[in-house]
Amino acid sequence: MSETIERIKCLIIGSGPAGYTAAIYAARADLKPVIYTGMQMGGQLTTTTEVDNFPGYPNGIDGNALMNDLKNQAERFETEVRFGVVTKVDFSKEIGGIHKITIDESKTVEAETVIISTGATARYLGLESEERLKGGGVSACATCDGFFYKGQDVIVIGAGDSAAEEATYLANICNKVTILVRKDYMRASKAMVHRVEKTENIEVMYNTELEEVLGDKVVEGVRVFNNQTNEKQEIDVTGVFLAIGHKPNSDIFKGMLDMDEVGYILTKGKSSKTNLPGIFAAGDIQDKDYRQAVTAAGSGCMAALDSERYLGSLK
Repeated sequence: MSETIERIKCLIIGSGPAGYTAAIYAARADLKPVIYTGMQMGGQLTTTTEVDNFPGYPNGIDGNALMNDLKNQAERFETEVRFGVVTKVDFSKEIGGIHKITIDESKTVEAETVIISTGATARYLGLESEERLKGGGVSACATCDGFFYKGQDVIVIGAGDSAAEEATYLANICNKVTILVRKDYMRASKAMVHRVEKTENIEVMYNTELEEVLGDKVVEGVRVFNNQTNEKQEIDVTGVFLAIGHKPNSDIFKGMLDMDEVGYILTKGKSSKTNLPGIFAAGDIQDKDYRQAVTAAGSGCMAALDSERYLGSLK
């Protein structure tokens, strides 16, 4: 005798600001949302020691505390938060179709709508010292953390538009910004390269790579080396900003949902709608430009409203 497969009206995959905000709105619309959190409950913000730019917290808040607040608010409206990883999906292409989702390679549930908020993971170099000092001066988001390094010297690692943008942003706050570029040129657009060159307190070090981040609990400097001469030097800095890209967490949706060349899910116009009916995307999984907690939360709201309207149109 087979078990009855659970039917969920609104299934949310991912538990960052987008997922929890979607849950708050979906629950208030009586969609009885269920969240599967993924391996990192709370998303990337749980690795951030201080969040100073999320509205409503005038004195700032610890990243873990912020995500707990969002989780508690979602649960207050009877969202069911479950720890588990979505390992397979079978999305229906029909309007009003039922979507099948496999959790932890063992349990299958059915959903009338799905909100994908699995986010994107910042790329790091893989150094032990880099990993150890995340939250202690190593960051992958200048607009998130740059304020804490006002008047100080920092390093930016990267050669594309993101690195140039982060460096020029930091140059308005910091005393000096040094960009480490592995090759003998920046691959950023000419306009961005010109902006970097015209900014007096930015120095670009070409053919240069990071060997180690120095410091025990906080960043005190870096050791770099020239990959042509192998010459090493230490630079006194208090912040290290990685700008070498993000990887959207979208692998299990490939072949079903429309994506760009990197893997960000494409949504229609200003909505959260994907190319499949009843499937919506919110947060960094579909946003490669802003990548902020507040914009992710806003798109989570949009996804819940789009989900509610979709279900309403079926009646």
